[in-house]
Amino acid sequence: MTAEDMTSAKANDSIGALRRNLDAGSGAAKPRNIDVSPLIDSDGGLIDRSIYTDREIYAQEMRRIFARSWLFLAHETQFKKPGDFFTTFMGEDPVIVSMDKEKKIRVYLNSCRHRGVRLCRADAGATKMFTCTYHGWSFDLAGALQSVPNETAYPDTFKKENWSLIEVPRVETYKGLIFGNWDKNADSLEDNLGDMKYYMDAMLDRDPEGTEVVGGVMKWELEGNWKLAAEQFATDWYHVNMSHASALMVLSPTGKGPKADIAATPGRQHGSENGHGAGFPTHPKSRFDAKMVHDYYDYDFLRERLGDDAVEGPMTTGHATVFPNFSYLPVNGSIRVWHPKGPDKIEVWAWILVDKSMPQDVKDAQRLYNLRTFGPSGIFEADDGENWSEIQAISGGFVTNSVPLNFQMGIGSEREDGTYPGQTSELYSDAAGRAFYRHWAKVMNTPAWHETN
Repeated sequence: MTAEDMTSAKANDSIGALRRNLDAGSGAAKPRNIDVSPLIDSDGGLIDRSIYTDREIYAQEMRRIFARSWLFLAHETQFKKPGDFFTTFMGEDPVIVSMDKEKKIRVYLNSCRHRGVRLCRADAGATKMFTCTYHGWSFDLAGALQSVPNETAYPDTFKKENWSLIEVPRVETYKGLIFGNWDKNADSLEDNLGDMKYYMDAMLDRDPEGTEVVGGVMKWELEGNWKLAAEQFATDWYHVNMSHASALMVLSPTGKGPKADIAATPGRQHGSENGHGAGFPTHPKSRFDAKMVHDYYDYDFLRERLGDDAVEGPMTTGHATVFPNFSYLPVNGSIRVWHPKGPDKIEVWAWILVDKSMPQDVKDAQRLYNLRTFGPSGIFEADDGENWSEIQAISGGFVTNSVPLNFQMGIGSEREDGTYPGQTSELYSDAAGRAFYRHWAKVMNTPAWHETN
């Protein structure tokens, strides 16, 4: 391929074409793809812990999980007018989420097309143009290259329209949540969510006016693999009474922890064939822990809107993960992304979500409750981070890394229960964890869009 051919190719038309052009130009050897089938026995409930430590497996995740999954980016209320932007990541690829002049949300790779510098270095803000601080190339809100200093020095074959920002081809929203996908032929976001929408609606659809985020984005780092966090939020109510015993004592009226009937509450757990998971107690007195939030809600209205089963189940005290790395907690409005930063590090980004119709004092109460419990120094959050870091800290040992992990709780209990959508299991179960890793293995072993063109 000649230099003229390379410069005249419109890389924006196809990310796949860009990848092929780069591969042809560099002569780089193709990465080795690992068959992960021997590492995941989802039927028997055994997981090889090398999936948390192996760098080749992690690199394959970037190519086959994060390059083609629906990834959470931001909330619609973060964008109010053209030029508003927010920078985040899709896997380890930095991206800019912005609103164009037609108020359409668009997402671009956050890398200047000239020398590859991070184009936008601010976390969030408003702009009319994205201008690179290295050589001054400027791009408009539609991603088009508009200004090139000393442009006359370039050859006649140089055309600005061939050097637009690389755009994420699929951007879709679900009830205020914005997701992106590099695979232009992926199933729609709603089809991918499937039955998970019911469980998400218990948090996202309580208010006819929808939801909004309050405060900024909280960010902190943890030692641990991203899957440890995502899997726990999908499946693990089991750890609550042990790991969070001291926090439960602090929050209980008696200071002795929850009553036995509450600690042993029945519940359900949903495990999706697409790797999503949600768990929640089922109790007629299931309520929000922040008293002002509880007092605000009209439970009769919520029962009419969402149904009795949703109000007594996934609406309040529960946990959930949308595969691969978006999780949420309905009871305190915490939504978060587990950004992978290598096989042994997570960068947690967390937002606080509230109903738009809430009075300001109720929003403040929910925000403060969130910060006290699942903020960066929250009394529950610290427990979880410690557990994940402990798992990761010893997983490098040769013998340790050869001992499989047990995910056998609740095997055989999955069924259509006639109440909650999809396959469900008992609250105390690893069913959603097995579903998470079953889907993880399937995607890891299937060539992605950039490998099949």
